[in-house]
Amino acid sequence: MSTMPDSDLPAALQALSGDEGEDGEQEPDFKPLTREEAQQWRASQPVFSVWRLLGVQVLVGLSAGLLGWLLTQQASVGWSVLYGAATVVIPSALMAYGLTSSALSRLLAGFAQAAFAGFLLWEGVKILLAVALLWLAPTVVPELSWLGLLAGLVVVLKVYWLGFWIQGRRST
Repeated sequence: MSTMPDSDLPAALQALSGDEGEDGEQEPDFKPLTREEAQQWRASQPVFSVWRLLGVQVLVGLSAGLLGWLLTQQASVGWSVLYGAATVVIPSALMAYGLTSSALSRLLAGFAQAAFAGFLLWEGVKILLAVALLWLAPTVVPELSWLGLLAGLVVVLKVYWLGFWIQGRRST
């Protein structure tokens, strides 16, 4: 099999073919930041508050519930939309508390692997709570509208994308 000399490859492919110096040794791909560089990088990043995102989710959920009730003139649809929104907001709020404010999060803050394990724990709690809330929906909401519940759930879930989009626009 014949290979092309590196000088004939486009620049992007040359970068993928390896970063070899003139003497044939590989240059390191990763350069750790100094403490000052890391602090400067952190200061340049926009602050993203999970609590602000949860507040927006609550407002969107309340607005969607009101809109569902106004459009259909049925209170059961409005309550179904609100309950769908709550199946997202309540577990997310519990996870946010667990990751930011709980004693466990403060204890594990300095240990990356333990903090990641804490994240997995709280994500599991969030999923189980969301499933339990959905399972209880027919008993909690009289005359449940499954379409309304699904609409509230999806609309509030889309707030995450709105938050990421706004955050991306701020950082550029």
